[in-house]
Amino acid sequence: MNIALAGFAAVFLLAFFGVPLGIATLLVGVGGFALLRGLDPALEMLAQMIMDSSANYGMSVLPMFVLMGVFVQKADIVDELYAAANAWVGHLRGGLAQATVLSCALFAAISGSSIATAATMSKVSIKPMRGLGYDDRLSTGTVASAGVLGVLIPPSVPLVVFGLLTETDIRKLFIASVVPGLLLAALFFLTVWISVRRNPALGPAGPKQPTAVRLKSLKGVWPVLALFTLIMGGLYGGIFTATESAGIGAAGAFLFGAARRRITLQVFIASLVEAGKTTAMIFTIIFGALVFTNLITLSGLTGQLVAWIQGGSMSATGVILSIGLIYLVMGCFMEGMGLMLLTAPLFAAIASQVGIDLVWLGVFVVMMIEIGMLTPPVGMNLFTVKAMCPEVPLSTIVRGAMPFVVANLVAVVLVCVWPTLALTPVSWF
Repeated sequence: MNIALAGFAAVFLLAFFGVPLGIATLLVGVGGFALLRGLDPALEMLAQMIMDSSANYGMSVLPMFVLMGVFVQKADIVDELYAAANAWVGHLRGGLAQATVLSCALFAAISGSSIATAATMSKVSIKPMRGLGYDDRLSTGTVASAGVLGVLIPPSVPLVVFGLLTETDIRKLFIASVVPGLLLAALFFLTVWISVRRNPALGPAGPKQPTAVRLKSLKGVWPVLALFTLIMGGLYGGIFTATESAGIGAAGAFLFGAARRRITLQVFIASLVEAGKTTAMIFTIIFGALVFTNLITLSGLTGQLVAWIQGGSMSATGVILSIGLIYLVMGCFMEGMGLMLLTAPLFAAIASQVGIDLVWLGVFVVMMIEIGMLTPPVGMNLFTVKAMCPEVPLSTIVRGAMPFVVANLVAVVLVCVWPTLALTPVSWF
């Protein structure tokens, strides 16, 4: 157990000094394994883990969804999504903020990335909100917060990674996350409504668009809905697997971008390079997490924690509260994906011992890392919006995001109290 605790401390220390998380976990995992079993077995374990993981057919789902997200960004569809949302709700008080939430939900449904959603929507929505007199707290806070929908509404890269790490059915994870994702989007709408009702100056109403303009704006929305329906409809209907849906989604996004003449040969090659770099980074982190998990298992920490839980008769509720508290605290200091990669295998082993469904756990974990993306000092979405709007103080963005953090916590509580919100749709397919 001491070896495992020392390993966690070493990983955090290396990460603090700027060592990439994947490299840090690989070094600590191999080093700790070598201390326990010797250098040659450690190197053999490293080679075997990387070879087995790379040859896993299920891993191919990740680069395909990453590539789909890149194609979607290159196709420049966000302007149309935002224009359509603005045409329908922009005349309401706080309407542009509501349009931002709606656009983020639609874009998240096909990008799968929280940071990409926050960065893209920052470029599209903050300037119009400022032009209408919106307070920077509401505009930047809405973009940073609604961006987290990208990690919950499927297809979601973190859900894919959780499924790969814990050998949980990715298709079921996607199905289970739909209702919580829609619930969170609805709570964000409610948060904006409450904010502008309490302080109307935060988000003045815009001009009302004619019906003809509203209907015309829908032309930019149907391709996104068609792509989402194709991917999720095929998954729900059992027509194709998660891996196949990723390939179909990437192909569909490419065809959509090509039809709009946004994806030329040069852009296509650049998209492949970008997706390749992102995939390589994520794969390195996954390999490091798997190697580090081997060290944790070998050290006996997992077995001791399971025995402690069983001996103390800790209930499933107690386990969930403990896991949630760890994510709330550690999420303030560590990037969400890295935290999940370090802890998901350990928490999955513990949760399975007390009868917690791993599909539900995956949704819960992703919802918790969402909150970490909005809490300083390492809230990635906060810093993404800050990078896109350097003139806005970080403290303003943080204050604007706090009401949405409360909405996130409410969504987590509702999913914990009524786990059927996530699990019932899974039973239908």
